[in-house]
Order: sequence, then structure tokens, then C-alpha cells
Amino acid sequence: MELRVLLLLPLCCPGLQAQIPGAEESKREGSTLFVQCRYTTQAGFPSQKTWCRLSNGFCEALVETTYSNYKYINQVTAGRVTIEDDIKHGTISITIRNLQVQDSGLYACASSHNTDTYIPLKKISLNVFKELHRRELDSLSVQCPYNAQMDSTTKAWCRREGHTSCNIVVSTNYPSTRRYSKAQQNRTSIWDNTWDKTVTITMQKLQEQDSGVYRCLLYTHARRTQIMEVRLTVSKRTQQYTARESDILSVQCPYSSLDYGAVMKAWCKAGAGEECVVLARTDWQPAQPGTTMIRDDSQRGTVTVTMEKLRAQDSGVYWCALYEHPHLFRIVEVTLNISRVSTETTLSVTASISQTTPSANNASFTTTAPPKSSSVNIFILLSVVLGILLILALISMITLYIKKCRQPRRGNRQAEDIYDKPEDTAQFQSTERMGSPRNDSKDLKYVTLDFTTQLSPEEPLYANVGPSQAPKKPKAETVEYANIALKQLPTNDKG
Repeated sequence: MELRVLLLLPLCCPGLQAQIPGAEESKREGSTLFVQCRYTTQAGFPSQKTWCRLSNGFCEALVETTYSNYKYINQVTAGRVTIEDDIKHGTISITIRNLQVQDSGLYACASSHNTDTYIPLKKISLNVFKELHRRELDSLSVQCPYNAQMDSTTKAWCRREGHTSCNIVVSTNYPSTRRYSKAQQNRTSIWDNTWDKTVTITMQKLQEQDSGVYRCLLYTHARRTQIMEVRLTVSKRTQQYTARESDILSVQCPYSSLDYGAVMKAWCKAGAGEECVVLARTDWQPAQPGTTMIRDDSQRGTVTVTMEKLRAQDSGVYWCALYEHPHLFRIVEVTLNISRVSTETTLSVTASISQTTPSANNASFTTTAPPKSSSVNIFILLSVVLGILLILALISMITLYIKKCRQPRRGNRQAEDIYDKPEDTAQFQSTERMGSPRNDSKDLKYVTLDFTTQLSPEEPLYANVGPSQAPKKPKAETVEYANIALKQLPTNDKG
């Protein structure tokens, strides 16, 4: 405690100690204690003021003021303790910095009129506790030092229930006269080194339910003496996943490969209370393969769980756990939410985006990416859509090509030419297709004329005649022209 022992003062008027005002102080290790004690002029002036530790009827003075008629405020510091006497207001102020667990005990403010006795003004019961934080599957090791007079007593580690009772978790079996004494109960062990005057407590595979207030005790048949108080908080590792029906879920649970690499792992679904139904273990898989699989990488310290063909009823809380029959020790708690897929939707690609309300000066957005299983499904859907589009494009190209091939070449179109004349002239039209000449370079056509009315002999008639019907001429002549005159046949007049 680094406090200087000044003197031992016997108690004055022991029968009046029950009437002395008292207070309880509970402080975390490393914090600061501040106490004030008031006194009257008759009790405190003129006198020295003392801060002492009570033990076996004596006051072990830790720090005291030096009386002076010329000072209204006297202040003395010894190590981590400071005492200040305000004579004008009749107040003693005590400050202890950087508290340690061994500072726990019973203290008193006292006014000493001489070196033989003191008048207690106020008693303080100080409890300095360790505040420890661990995560599930971590280990806890606590050392509780004690003085030489307690080496032959029984040592214990208890868990406080309520304000007064403390249930024994583990203890040494007998008062030890040997150098070492060790005992173990489930995951908790106690080891007493009587030479070093230290009790060591070890808790393994911590779980959230191990959180609580613990104490190191020295006790005989009827008396218990607290050495140290520990306030333990164990937090669990958690993961949350959101998926849809028929998705694939992959969960990874890290652990200490050095401590638990050889321990069997399990995947279970939590039920009511502490019950957790095992779905798969590393030494066996479920009867229907392909639904839930568990794989343990003991070198990297990772358990990988894969769930396929998810259903809405698969929503719930799951554990990655160490399996030591019949006990399960949670590694990670996984919360799984499965949403139903609408039957009316054939293809859907969704992204979950949460947007915070933008302020006048800035705006922030948070995007939640889909899980890996959803990404796989999205990739498959996109591949199918792109494949369908590619097939439609190919079909369109083939259709266009076939239509283009079926179109007639130049000169093969159907010609329906009608030569229109005034009402008093003859009209004719072609009714047959025009054929292409054998030589495509000569754009010659032939037609068959079908006269619709009788032409007069005086009207000339022109026509283009194809090479196959024209008289053979020298090759230089490519086109023949003909004048066709119609002679009117004589009519027989019979009277």
C-alpha cells in the first residue's frame, strides 16, 4: 500500500465504538477515495488528527497532522495518502490515490490528544475491487495475496448472491501446512502457495452466465475474512445474418487454436433457457447431407458452418460451440433472419440500403451489402438474364438474314406496267413476269402484251423484245425496235 506506519494507538473507550458514525465505501482498483470527518472544538482542538487502519483493537496510524497554533489548515502527505485538517471549519479531509485491492479494510479518522490514546471520529469500511472484462471462452486468472498469519487457514473462491451471502465455488480441502495446496471444481481451480502467501484462482472457458461478483476468502469454522473482491463481466461474441429462402449461408467462428484446437466443435440451435439442440458436430454430419455442414480448421482456429436451402422456419439463434459431452461452451452466438420469397416474383435483385436523415451541412448514407449466399444467387440470376438476351439477339439476327436472302434480285421483281392513253386510244398491260437476260450486264426485259382494246391501224405500237425472241443479229446490236401496225380487217356488208 506504500503507506508509512507511524505508531500504534490503543482504542480509547472501547465500549463507545458502537456509537461512532460509520460509512461503507466501494471503489474500483486504480480510483481515488475522498473522505471527510467533522469534529467539535472540544474533541478536535487542540489535537493532532490521524488516519489509521483498525486491526485487532489497535489503530495503525498511516498519516497524521502536526499540531500548530499558528495554522488554520494543516496538510500532510505520506505516499498515496493526504490528510488535511481545517481547524476553522472543524473538518478532516482524507484523500487516497490509486487504490489497490489490498487497501480494503476498516479505517478511522481520529483525534489524538497524546501519544497513548485517540478519540475515533468516524469509521470507514473500504472495499477496493478489481473490475475485469473478458469474452466468452477466455480464461481468468486472479492472484489474492494475504498476510503471514493466514497461511494455515482454508482458502476459498465464492460468488456473491445478494448483499450478504457468498456461495463457495471452490476451496482448499483442509488447512494447508504444506507449501502448495490445490483444488478444482468443474472449470475453476484454486492454488494456494503458502510460501509466497498468494492464492491463485483460475477460471476457464468463460461464458456469459459467469458474470458476477466473486471474492477470495480466508475462513475458519465460524469466521470469513475477505481478501479481494472481483467484479467479472463476460461478454459474448455475436454475429447477425439476413438471408432469403433457398439461399446459402456460410458462418465463420474464430477461436483460440492453441487452447481449443483439439476440442470437438458443434453447431446447435438455441431453445428456451440454456438448451441448445445440436444440429451437426465435427465428428458427425446430419443424416441429410447438403443441408448443414460444419468444418473445423484447427490450425487457423476457425469453424465454418454452411447451411443450404434455407427456409423461413430456420430463423433463430444458433451457437458455434465447443462440445465436451454433455456440455456446450459457446464460441459465437449467431442470429439468423430468413425472409420469405414472393411467388409472383420470377427474377429479383435486391439491395438493402439504409439512409440516415441528412442535416443542413452534411448527409451520410449507409449501405448494407447482402450476404455471400445472396451474392451467389444474384450472379446466377444475372447470368440467366444475359443468356436469354443473347439468345434473343441471335434469333433476331438469323431472322433478318433469312428475310434479306428471300428478297428478289434487281430485275426479278414483278412488272405490271400499264400504258395509259386517252380514252380514244388503245390500252394494254403486261400480265407476266419479266425475266432477266442471261447477261446481267444488259438490262433487257421482255413482256407479253395483252391488248385490252382494238387499236387503230394508224397508231404505231412499240415494244421491247428480249434477245431470246429477237432475230439473230450481230452481237453489236443489243436492242431491237419494231413498228407494229394493225390492219383493220374488211367487213362484209350484206346489204
